[in-house]
Amino acid sequence: MRYEVDHVEIRDAITKLCEAFDGSYWRDCDSASRYPSEFVNALTKGGYLSALIPEEFGGLGLPLSAGAAILEEIHHSGGNAAACHAQMYTMGTVLRHGSQAQKQKYLPKIASGELRLQAFGVTEPTSGTDTTNLRTTARKEGGAYVVNGQKIWTSRAEHSDLMLLLARTTPKEQASKKTDGLSVFLVDMREVRGTSLTIRPIKTMMNHATTEVFFDNMIIPEDALVGEEGQGFRYILSGMNAERLLIAAECIGDAKWFIEKATNYAAERNVFKRPIGQNQGVQFPIARAYANMRAAELMVREGLRLYEAGGTSGEEANLAKLLAADASWEAAEACLQTHGGFGFAQEYDVERKYREARLYQVAPISTNLILSYIAEHVLGMARSY
Repeated sequence: MRYEVDHVEIRDAITKLCEAFDGSYWRDCDSASRYPSEFVNALTKGGYLSALIPEEFGGLGLPLSAGAAILEEIHHSGGNAAACHAQMYTMGTVLRHGSQAQKQKYLPKIASGELRLQAFGVTEPTSGTDTTNLRTTARKEGGAYVVNGQKIWTSRAEHSDLMLLLARTTPKEQASKKTDGLSVFLVDMREVRGTSLTIRPIKTMMNHATTEVFFDNMIIPEDALVGEEGQGFRYILSGMNAERLLIAAECIGDAKWFIEKATNYAAERNVFKRPIGQNQGVQFPIARAYANMRAAELMVREGLRLYEAGGTSGEEANLAKLLAADASWEAAEACLQTHGGFGFAQEYDVERKYREARLYQVAPISTNLILSYIAEHVLGMARSY
């Protein structure tokens, strides 16, 4: 089931790479809560995690749609790109707002795999997605910043060298707007881990390598600041649009995997001396999941087109994430139901992918918050929160 007309060579290469990492590989990682280092290393060696880095810094210099194609095909092949996708969606903030010195210092090493940029420190236990009320502070002292606070759901922090961190540099009550006074930093965690930076893993229902992070008078140099001080919220929003489009592409890949898995099983499984796929009660949920996946895929493509054209893609990025996450979850439900009891058996991989797909109703932004965004910013309705 192939419908893509863009980045075909990249998609084919990723599909081939993923053949070496079949269901048994992902099941082993899942059961042991193990980070898929071999898979990430293979992607890095192939240059795919540096796809968005300009060629002058050792990357492939490809557009966001190429990154989306890479992540989609990983999920379409039955894998899970959550182990490494942050390097793509954090890259936009660095590329658009980082200094030339920062790019020259870090990007070549990220492109070669010597360094990993996989951690995104935004969410906090007390504020959740209410980003403007975060409490982590970065206080300027001489030629450095002193960071104090806590982040949660900072996935891959244990497997990353660098972290893109959002912290308040101006107290909220002193800022002219609640979105002012937040700043972004590119933190080299190697220099502070185990001393002023503490990372604690959080066990979850899927193998997501997520953590909570504590900053205790963590000193970072002044040149860790990305862009202008106090403008970090705007920078992060730009990166979040890219994040939502890339995650939406992963959801499309998941939906395709579920639909193919369900379709094949329905054709092979015989009950009452006939394939179960001959029954409309089995056919219709799969067919509807396919229709909704295709519709969501079109919105993802439109969001990518606008993003690459430099337009404001807030509406399209949010709609893409909403529709793609819904499509993947609908396909997951249809696939599990089609498999019946066998869908709960680990060897079929359906239950693992089912657990992984459920995440995207909640992260990287809740479906309900997307609906609130559409109601307020697209339809002009009163703010609900």
